[in-house]
Parts: sequence; C-alpha cells; structure tokens
Amino acid sequence: MATVKYTVGNEKLVKVLDGASSHLRSLLEKQGREQGALKIAVVGGGCSGLQYQMDLVDGPRDRDVLVESNGVKVVIDPKSALFVSGSELDYSDDLQQGGFKVQNPNALVTCSCGESFAA
Repeated sequence: MATVKYTVGNEKLVKVLDGASSHLRSLLEKQGREQGALKIAVVGGGCSGLQYQMDLVDGPRDRDVLVESNGVKVVIDPKSALFVSGSELDYSDDLQQGGFKVQNPNALVTCSCGESFAA
C-alpha cells in the first residue's frame, strides 16, 4: 500500500466552528467513519463563478492539506486552499438554506443563495 504524502495545516487555513464540528462528527459516526474527514474543494460554477464542493472522505490524498480543528478533520486540495485560506466553517439547520457554510474572507462577491462566490 502506497504512503499518502499530505501536508498538515492549521486553523489559519480553515477553522471549524462548534455547529459544524458537531454535525460533521454525527455524519461520520452514522457512516461508521469516525476517523474520516470533510473534503472541501473550490470548483468552477455557480452564479458568481466559484462554488464549494463538499464530500465525506476517509482521509487526505496525495498533496492534500489536512487541518484538525475543533475535534474534526478537514481535507483541502492545494488549489482550493488558495481560495479558502482564513475561512470559517459553520453549519446551519435552516430549512431553506441549511447545511455547511463557509465564511470566506477572500470572497469578493457572493451570490444571494450563499452557495457561490468570486475571489
């Protein structure tokens, strides 16, 4: 089995707030992946040009950045790390706009739905 070469980051890259860590822990436990992580990627799309894509993963892949914050793990690919540096991850259970939310200081423009941004 090949060794995965990843970088360890810190909360200067992304900080996980209480609501997000609690919900993420719950999701990972339900799937039997207590050692898993939330992968955050920035991809093209959305009404402002860029949007977040999030998935549960077992761990980092080659070249990813692994951040442990508030008792949970977040994995970010190096390209996306440029866009999310300094962000906070929160969770809202609002019926219409609930889910994980990235509060990104690098977003110059955000759309009204809060799902996409421009940097």
